[in-house]
Amino acid sequence: MDGKKVAILLEDFVEDVEFIYPFYRFKEEGYIVDVLAPRVGEFTGKKGLIFHSSHRVEPDTVNQYIALFIPGGYAPDRFRRDKETIEFIRRMYEEGKIVGAICHGPWALISAGIIKGKRVTGFFSIKDDIQNAGAIYTGKPVEVDGNLITATDPKAMPEMLKIMTAMLREKA
Repeated sequence: MDGKKVAILLEDFVEDVEFIYPFYRFKEEGYIVDVLAPRVGEFTGKKGLIFHSSHRVEPDTVNQYIALFIPGGYAPDRFRRDKETIEFIRRMYEEGKIVGAICHGPWALISAGIIKGKRVTGFFSIKDDIQNAGAIYTGKPVEVDGNLITATDPKAMPEMLKIMTAMLREKA
């Protein structure tokens, strides 16, 4: 897996565990993990932990990554406000890269315009948003539709990351 890179998005109010768990899980699998945000710098999670982005989100860098992980919390509302982030998500998906989103993460998928007609899950409070975007909300803890994998909340992360890392190994 030498040189295989995974991107994880970061913004203020990210759900701390939804950032930390995948960050280390991908590293355990031998991937290089880049933390992307609208700016390089320090961000504060919902629970108060401090995280750092290593790179600014740039849509033209999509070819450097094999997968993208979008954590939840309130960060996805901020991801939606950044045109570069939304374009990066859209390009990752359109180029067939694996795109994972958990909890409120599907909000960013909605803004990227990539879930219409797809089976998607997410935190129950965004069910209407997912359906209004034309997706089929399943409510399952984890849902896979093509190169898109979504999950409901932190309890679903072990299953989600097990599936996502298996998908990555298949692509390698």
